[in-house]
Amino acid sequence: MKKVAIFDIDGTIFRSSLLIEITEALIDAGIFKPSIKKYYAEHYQNWLDRKGSYEKYIDGVVRAFENNIKGVKYEDFLKISKKVLAAKQERTYQYTRDLIKQLQKKNYYLLAISNSPEVIVSNFCKQLGFDKAYGRIYEVNEKGIFTGKILHEKIISDKAKVLQRAVGKENLTIEGSVAVGDTESDIPMFKLVDRPICFNPNRRLHAAAKKYGWKMVVERKDMFYEIK
Repeated sequence: MKKVAIFDIDGTIFRSSLLIEITEALIDAGIFKPSIKKYYAEHYQNWLDRKGSYEKYIDGVVRAFENNIKGVKYEDFLKISKKVLAAKQERTYQYTRDLIKQLQKKNYYLLAISNSPEVIVSNFCKQLGFDKAYGRIYEVNEKGIFTGKILHEKIISDKAKVLQRAVGKENLTIEGSVAVGDTESDIPMFKLVDRPICFNPNRRLHAAAKKYGWKMVVERKDMFYEIK
C-alpha cells in the first residue's frame, strides 16, 4: 500500500489562486463582463492595504465566477485556462515544489485538492506529477455550455472526506501520510495524517497549529523557515 500526501493548491503550491487567475483572464477575453469585479474589487484593495482579509477577497471572486459561468462555452473556458497555465504554471513556491519532488522519489501517492475549477486544477497538477487532483466541478450540458450548477459540492468542500475517499478507492495507507495547507479549512485533513505541514498559515490555522503542535513553515523571498 502506498503512502499518501495531500496538498492544497491555491496559496500552498501556486503563488496565487487558479480561480482568481481564470476569472481575470475570462474578463480580459471579454467572456465575463468587467463589471463583475464589483464582487471583489473593494475586498481586494482592502486586502492589499491590510485592512481586510484575503478570505473576503476570495469569497468575492467565487461569487463573481459562480454567478457568471452559466452560459459560457466549455470550449472557450478550456482555451482560456490553457493560456493561464501557459503563462503562470511556473509560479510556485519553492518549498512545496521541492517537497513534491522528495515525496515522488519516496513513491508517495500525490493527491491535490482545490476549490478552483476542476479542469484547470487537473492540468496544473498533471505538470507537477500528481496522481490525482480534485477541483470544483461545474456542470456542462450536451451542447457544451456551462449550466451554472456545481456537482458534488459537499465532497469537494471537505478535504478530509476527499482524503478518506481516495485512501479507500486507491488502496492507500494513512501511515506515514503528509498533508500541506494554509488555512483553517485544512484542519480536518491535518487531523487525519501523521505529518501535517501548515505552510504560510493564516491566523486561524496558526492558532490550531500551536494548539496541536503541527509543523509550520513560512516562505519569504528566497528563504523558508519553521515557526516554533
